[in-house]
Amino acid sequence: MLLNFIFNSVTVLSIIPFVPFVLVYLVSFYFANRDQKAAIKLAMDVSTFFLILSVSALFNIVFSSRSGFYLILLVILIATGLIGGAQTRMKGKVNIRKLVRVVWRLTFAGTGVLYIVLFLISFFTYITAA
Repeated sequence: MLLNFIFNSVTVLSIIPFVPFVLVYLVSFYFANRDQKAAIKLAMDVSTFFLILSVSALFNIVFSSRSGFYLILLVILIATGLIGGAQTRMKGKVNIRKLVRVVWRLTFAGTGVLYIVLFLISFFTYITAA
């Protein structure tokens, strides 16, 4: 029962990924710390997970594929390697915390743009097919 509720909740929040962003922002800003910048960062960090799920599902629908999630993971791993290599060249060592933070926030930005593009493609495909 609880597992079913969690699965359904994640599914609903993944369908509309801006809802978790707004919910986390409001809770963090009004009930936790009243720091707008920190609330936005926390909301970005939490909603990135839902964006990854949503974009992978949209990719699979638009391109009739099953590899959307794995493609996103591959891009995240490549970005991690490139940014980690750049950190090593510039500073001589890798700061794991900064690396994860940068990659996760870039994932938010990339999947946010991809969500909009894939949503519009699927919307227009649905409209023209009807």
